[in-house]
Amino acid sequence: MNLSPVLALAGLAAIGLLVTRLPLPARRRVPWLDPVLAAGGPLVLLGIILGPGAVPGIGFLDGSLLRSFAPVTALAIGWIGAGLGAQFEWRSVRRISRRAWLLAALPSGAAFGAVALGAWMLTRALPALAAAWTPRLAAILTLAAVAAVSGPGVVALVAREAGLRRSTARGLVLAASLETLVGALLFFVPVALHRGDGLTTIAFAVGSTALVGVAFLSLMRVWPAGADIGFAVLATLAFGAGVGYATGLSPFVVCALAAVVIVHASPPARRHAIRRVLAEWERPVVAVLLVITGALLTLPTAWILLAVPFLAAARAAAKWAAVRYGVRTLPLAPVPLPLPPPPPPNIGLGTIAQGSVAVALGVAFLLLYGAPGGAAVLTTVVLGVACALLAAPLLMTLALRAPVVVSAPALPAPPAPLTESVEPAQLSVHTPVEAPR
Repeated sequence: MNLSPVLALAGLAAIGLLVTRLPLPARRRVPWLDPVLAAGGPLVLLGIILGPGAVPGIGFLDGSLLRSFAPVTALAIGWIGAGLGAQFEWRSVRRISRRAWLLAALPSGAAFGAVALGAWMLTRALPALAAAWTPRLAAILTLAAVAAVSGPGVVALVAREAGLRRSTARGLVLAASLETLVGALLFFVPVALHRGDGLTTIAFAVGSTALVGVAFLSLMRVWPAGADIGFAVLATLAFGAGVGYATGLSPFVVCALAAVVIVHASPPARRHAIRRVLAEWERPVVAVLLVITGALLTLPTAWILLAVPFLAAARAAAKWAAVRYGVRTLPLAPVPLPLPPPPPPNIGLGTIAQGSVAVALGVAFLLLYGAPGGAAVLTTVVLGVACALLAAPLLMTLALRAPVVVSAPALPAPPAPLTESVEPAQLSVHTPVEAPR
């Protein structure tokens, strides 16, 4: 189907706006399906239907249109990265305890290692997967970095549906946010592999971040006071996404780092306005990205359908074991009295759900390395996110299940003494001394 890119882009923009404006139809609630629907599963399905060759006779988004959408896709990835980076302001980060950072880094690192090892084993055992996930090392590290990522928004939804207390839900959302940050930092490794030199990649990242930050601050100097800064944020992120796409650094990395710089360099009122703009336009931007993602999916080998549940199980097991057994070995500072109640032993399963950041990292890999290897990795990522969302309600229930305390058997009572024992007199400052008789 020959279609103008402008018309197709207008259709995608209309889909993104309708997602945020139209009310959802009434339906019977299915608890295990709610996270998939909330994360935009129908939009991915719509992209699969509209994509090239998915359904005979449709082909609304063919290969040439998808290639022409690369700047829009880069902007959407950069917007999601900026939304993540804007949350981590130093004034807020320094209030997070060392215990929280360690408890987030431990399951993320365990999931990274388990999925990297599992993906490597699969490529050694199945040559078809080795041919699909190319370049092999970068693909394995990307799958591992995505496994380290969680989804704070979806975790909050699952926690609310499970009826958690507000304090417990806030703790899980904080852990999911920190795990997402750790996974995003780990994604820097395959980005560095794409450029071939880690030091050069770091230098380009610092220079690009500074350039985008200076561009925004310069724009703010001539911006009318009290005016809406939505267009300024859009223009800055479009510039940052273009820089990241052109230099091979990934729009996600550049915009995330630029958002950190912009938030720290802006006054408090403007800082809150930036976060508000990013949050207000996140849903339509994610909706457009999910439709494009669905159109980009491909299945070069059916072994991916076997690899996805295997990697998902390895990720869940690593997160569970890391929190259950690894916390005991952490060099944590003593907690002041009164001691808080110990967390459930399966609490590592509470942050299994993933969201838009995981999908954005998969699309970023496709933009860096191209098809067909990038499309195969993106398909693996999307299917893995779907598995995590489907299992999230059940795993949340298991995560909050209190441990069963087995009481010790009662000891038999000691035999009664044969003679009555005479207790010695006890003296204290409150006991009067009796005169001798």
